[in-house]
Amino acid sequence: MKRILLFSLLLPLSVSSQSNDKMCETLSKINALVKENHFQPKPVDDSLSVFVFDKFIDGLDENRNIFTKSEYEKLSKHRLLIDNYIAKNDCSFMNDFVSIYKKALERKKSVLEKLETVSLDYNSQDSVKFSKDQFPFDLTENDFDRVWKKRLRFDILEDISKLSKNADSLQLHFTEIEKTIKQRVFDTNLCKVNSILNNKNGVKSILKNDFLNAFCYYFDPHSNYFSFDAKSSFLSGLSTSNLSLGIEVSMNERDEIVIEEIVPGGPAARNSKIEVGDVVTKVSNTKGEEYWVSCSSMETIGEMIFSDHNKQIELTLRKKNGTTIAVLLKKKVMKATANAVYSFIAEKDAKVGYIKIPNFYADFDERSPKGCADDVAKEIAKLKKDNISGLVIDLQNNGGGSMAEAIKLAGMFVNAGPISVLVDNNHNQNIINDFFRGEIYDGPIVILMNGYSASASEFFAAALQDYNRAVIVGSTSLGKASMQTIMPLEENNENDFVKLTIEKFYRISGESHQIKGIIPDVFAPVLFDSLIKRENSFKTALPYNAITTSTKYNPLPKNITSEIINLSKTRIDNDLRFKELKSINEEINFTYNKPRNPVRLTFTDVFKEVHDIDSLWEKVKNATEKENSLLIYNTSYDTKKLASDDFQREINTFKLKDIKSNPYLEEAINIINDYKKFKQ
Repeated sequence: MKRILLFSLLLPLSVSSQSNDKMCETLSKINALVKENHFQPKPVDDSLSVFVFDKFIDGLDENRNIFTKSEYEKLSKHRLLIDNYIAKNDCSFMNDFVSIYKKALERKKSVLEKLETVSLDYNSQDSVKFSKDQFPFDLTENDFDRVWKKRLRFDILEDISKLSKNADSLQLHFTEIEKTIKQRVFDTNLCKVNSILNNKNGVKSILKNDFLNAFCYYFDPHSNYFSFDAKSSFLSGLSTSNLSLGIEVSMNERDEIVIEEIVPGGPAARNSKIEVGDVVTKVSNTKGEEYWVSCSSMETIGEMIFSDHNKQIELTLRKKNGTTIAVLLKKKVMKATANAVYSFIAEKDAKVGYIKIPNFYADFDERSPKGCADDVAKEIAKLKKDNISGLVIDLQNNGGGSMAEAIKLAGMFVNAGPISVLVDNNHNQNIINDFFRGEIYDGPIVILMNGYSASASEFFAAALQDYNRAVIVGSTSLGKASMQTIMPLEENNENDFVKLTIEKFYRISGESHQIKGIIPDVFAPVLFDSLIKRENSFKTALPYNAITTSTKYNPLPKNITSEIINLSKTRIDNDLRFKELKSINEEINFTYNKPRNPVRLTFTDVFKEVHDIDSLWEKVKNATEKENSLLIYNTSYDTKKLASDDFQREINTFKLKDIKSNPYLEEAINIINDYKKFKQ
């Protein structure tokens, strides 16, 4: 009997020890890969310890309402020792995090269950504070009832306020609405806690993944650890469903599902209520099953959205202005479009070709030569047949993709010569050359960019700018000039991978756009530009630097371009629409940068806080939907092709509408017309 008892007491310690050993083994392999392959590996020292600890603890308790001050202090003893643990191959420190985190979650659950049965007072003088800086860890065991009661009241009042702009109507039905919203808020919070406590892989597995990601992030924001878990399975399967809602999604830093793209011609595109940037908060089907994204596994959400068994799905969406809407969509079989790149002719005094490149895609299976560069070449062939006098290449919101495609495409517009310089962690320079003489198009080119234009987009734009081959219009790009590769932790390991930054690329002048971004030749106001999270906002981003390189190249003369750029700047300064965008931006910047005052926990005060920016959002909506004065139509080739294809015609209508509201295209055509005049 004593032997059995002794065995049962030792078993948890043995399992925990094995788990720590496994984590240390993974951490050791990641560290070895980083040292050998990362572009700029950093020493594993106290700086790493502090950064990883702080990032890890922030992820566990970002809002400072989970841990007590004494619990944080217990964990803080590890803050300067993580580098020592790595050196000793000792990951037993994770036991402290797991036990304290579980205790904190159990306490939160208990507090929520207690408050769920209590009537909440919405007429008190209590208020909530907001801060861009994180609050300190200063709670005691006795504070949680008070803190969570305030937090929950605010959440309930905020959700009620988002239901309508009519305060009187909400106030009239407040009691019945509050009952429903209160239940939902408590269910969501309890669900979040239970989803962690009852995770099939255990709390320790969640913390292990978070810690390993924090470790990788220390070296740069684009390096991370991942395995084929629910998230990767969910995201990788988005484009493979037979029946589709016609949306592409991504996950933001808060693990929320965000509508990233609406596929033209699909169910979502036909519903005018759905917009890019909407956050999916809940999904449900016609069988009465519903799941909140905040506390459901990605397998469950993925099955609901993408399974062919659910032919109708209701998406509950949180709009950019905070309001919530529910949209019922019926899935349909989506035909594959010919390619992602597309073109139109835009006319104002002259015919100009417009090409949209959403991303630098490629056939990674290498089954065919099809890719972004070849598709652009096809579109240019169509446009040239219709005698265009200039070309506009739209890279707005193009987040990058295949560098091989970007290199190939840049070479199509450069006669011959170097395009870029790649540098590895040994400072070896690899000059990327275009060896094929000639250009697919030798007329004037304007490139449109914004703060979301990144990576391969920046590579392509930099090459054309260095050769004076194009005028760039818009706002400064993201500022990412690094290359990543995905590496298994060891051979034949298909479960654990690290995405590592292994190279940095430089312009042929030796300059880099890392951190700086591609600076446009002509700045034009872009809504929300100052709020875009560019590379320079990440603490661990690779620094800017320039190199001395042996590249020799022959750019086109810049005398004409300089005069054209000055004319464009003058036009933009005097253009009414750009003045409007600039004015709205000033209001956006003021609204988002001003300190938020404390808000009393009454319906009146919270409603005012929620709807304070309604007028601003209305201005944004009106400005973005305003149409330009251009004549836009299809190439003669596409016109014939569309005549017999209803589906493609529907997609074409969607694209046309998008281009008609592009305020930068008209100025791009003005630049091309100026170029023609100067050449004459």
